[in-house]
Amino acid sequence: MAVSVFDIFKIGIGPSSSHTVGPMRAARVFAGDLASDPRYRELTRVRAQLFGSLGSTGHGHGSEGAVLLGLEGEDPATVDTDAMRPREAMIRTSGRIALNAARPDESLEIGFDADEDLVLYRTRSLPFHPNGMIFTAWADDDVVAERTFYSIGGGFVVEHGDDGHPAVVPDSTPVPFPFRTGAQLLEHCVDNRMSIPEVTMANEVSLRSEDPGRAEERVREGLLHIWEVMHGCVERGCSRSGVLPGGLHVRRRAMKMHHDLERRERTSPDEGPFGSLDWLTVWALAVNEENAAGGRIVTAPTNGAAGIVPAALHLAVKYLVSEGGPDSGTPGVDTGDDDAIVDFLLTAGAIGTIFQQSASISGAEVGCQGEVGVACSMAAAGLA
Repeated sequence: MAVSVFDIFKIGIGPSSSHTVGPMRAARVFAGDLASDPRYRELTRVRAQLFGSLGSTGHGHGSEGAVLLGLEGEDPATVDTDAMRPREAMIRTSGRIALNAARPDESLEIGFDADEDLVLYRTRSLPFHPNGMIFTAWADDDVVAERTFYSIGGGFVVEHGDDGHPAVVPDSTPVPFPFRTGAQLLEHCVDNRMSIPEVTMANEVSLRSEDPGRAEERVREGLLHIWEVMHGCVERGCSRSGVLPGGLHVRRRAMKMHHDLERRERTSPDEGPFGSLDWLTVWALAVNEENAAGGRIVTAPTNGAAGIVPAALHLAVKYLVSEGGPDSGTPGVDTGDDDAIVDFLLTAGAIGTIFQQSASISGAEVGCQGEVGVACSMAAAGLA
């Protein structure tokens, strides 16, 4: 199965890749496929059931709103994050939902009772994975469709096959340098005298065979857009104050810390950029706060660990010296150095694909420290 760096770096929403992005994607797939069913216009009811970790923590992770907007056809990469909560409230109070509303030609409004049709099971799990979902659609008393999905981390969603086992549909596109382990990746580098980003770029180009003449350009454009979204997330997190959503009344801290560090740099210029790594904390915290607020996020490789890679890349872009060590005074990666940014993300993404294929990036499986460990490995590889 060929895993792309764009499977690792996905633009989505907070606060969770497995509990918010995954459920929205699954609901969107279910509703979208319903539109091609001959009985689609006869539908009278849909129901979503969330199990395991989704059922027990879905309320705090925004899973309910994600499912509702996914059924309305919204995509995590493009949904208006500011409109999500008002739209969820409208569905609940009106008792109506518009399936595939994001695609007007396929939109179908039906009744929806949130208490009966959106069920979170706190103590029941499905067999394959802690993040299980069942979607069902009826035309009066007849079941038109029922499908089971699992959100396996990082926004990845797989579906139960007809044989009762989860079906992961592999990308059959051959890549020139397949790898599932670090040893295999380094072997390609040594045998072909290529760097990690060169190996990764070659694989990414081969996955875009439909437009080979522009394949590398498209990969670069996509990665630079990922960086743009990461940068925008940090900027928003460093400029917003107030209290984060939820019942714990947690106040945002990144903006004040950002202002304090700017003041310190002005008053103590001799300290130098590596006199303190507090900027890493501020940038990572800014992303984490935007994630907690349900903002626009890049999974890296998950939402739960989304602040680490952007913080490290910001450090490289703003401070990293190119040669001679920290005392050389040589400017490092310039903000316009697209090649360095692309290489960083290709390298970090390659490490992420190894974990996704051969271990796990799902917090529900390996704990939050598992997600963070993967992100730290990715960030370290990108910086190196």
